[in-house]
Amino acid sequence: MLHSWFGRRAPQRWALVCAFAAALLLAACDNAPKFQNLDITGNTQFGSDFALPDTTGKVRTLADFKGKAVVMFFGYTHCPDVCPTTMAELSEALKQLGPDAAKRVQVLFVTVDPERDTPALLGQYVPAFDPSFIGLRPADDAQLKKVTKDFRVYYAKVPGKTPGSYTMDHTAASYVFDPDGKLRLFVRDGQGPGPWVHDLKLLIG
Repeated sequence: MLHSWFGRRAPQRWALVCAFAAALLLAACDNAPKFQNLDITGNTQFGSDFALPDTTGKVRTLADFKGKAVVMFFGYTHCPDVCPTTMAELSEALKQLGPDAAKRVQVLFVTVDPERDTPALLGQYVPAFDPSFIGLRPADDAQLKKVTKDFRVYYAKVPGKTPGSYTMDHTAASYVFDPDGKLRLFVRDGQGPGPWVHDLKLLIG
């Protein structure tokens, strides 16, 4: 369940609005590449790194992907719409980039539902879109809260119709780092592969 890419709560929404406004002002003041997505280069209100276990238990950080553009998406495997759509768009974007360029892009899927998204489930779900995609699973609630706070990602359980069932309301967007590990883009969902291809080409050169 997802009502908007901001989520439900007004404080989180306004925090993101302010951060995006600052990003737009920064972009207007220089001759930065003309991205089709929101350029947040130099915006210090978002996280600059992460340390999260992958599906094998290995802790991953940006340093593991030096030399690649890194796409970081927050979602969950039981997501009925936005998550699979975004992953499919990214898979198609990599195909359109071609095999050589695609090797310079790393897609990371960070679950906001580690309660249900076990390492085994993530290990099946994420690579199904592309074998190179990697799933990351916060080890505990504290780690989940930290990474979502760092990247201003909203998430919350939404009770389902049957006892014990639920969906997740969450920010529907991705963050993109350049090959030098600098946060560059905020990408809203539902734009199709075209803007992804355009902006990733600019980032990887």
